[in-house]
Amino acid sequence: MSRIERIRVEDLAPGVWRTRVMIRFGQCDPAGIVYTPNYFDIFNSVIEDWYPAALGLDYHALIRDRRLGVGYAHASADFLIPGFMGEHLDVAVVVANIGRASFGLTLHAMKGEEEAVRGRFVVVTTSLDAHKAVPIPADLKAALEAYQERCR
Repeated sequence: MSRIERIRVEDLAPGVWRTRVMIRFGQCDPAGIVYTPNYFDIFNSVIEDWYPAALGLDYHALIRDRRLGVGYAHASADFLIPGFMGEHLDVAVVVANIGRASFGLTLHAMKGEEEAVRGRFVVVTTSLDAHKAVPIPADLKAALEAYQERCR
C-alpha cells in the first residue's frame, strides 16, 4: 500500500466547509489517543452537521420526514498522525464525486496545519421504506453540485 501525501490547511479551497471538534476523554484509549473506530463516529457527526450548514438541508428531516436513507456503502480512513484527548481537530468536508444514487465525500481532519486523519465515504441514497437505492433527490443533487463548485 502506498503512503498518502498529507495535505496542509492552505491546500484546502477557501469555500470548503469546516468545523472544529474536540477530542474527548471517552473517545480515547488508555494511552489518551483516539481509539480508531471513534474517528468514524466523529466523522459521522461532522457529516450530520455539514448537511444544514453547507448544503442548507435538514439531515434529520431527510431521514425522518422524507424517508431518505443516506448511509454508507464504503467508509475508510487513513491515520496520519495521532490525535490526543483535549486536542482540537478542524474537519473539512469535500465532495469528491456525484453519481446517480451515490456521492463521495472526503473528510480532512486537520491538527494545526497538518492533516491527522483522512476519511473517505461513499454515501448511497436509499428508500427507507423499500430498502433499495434511489436516485439522489433533485434538491440534494443541486446542493451537492453547488457546494462542489464553491470548493473548486
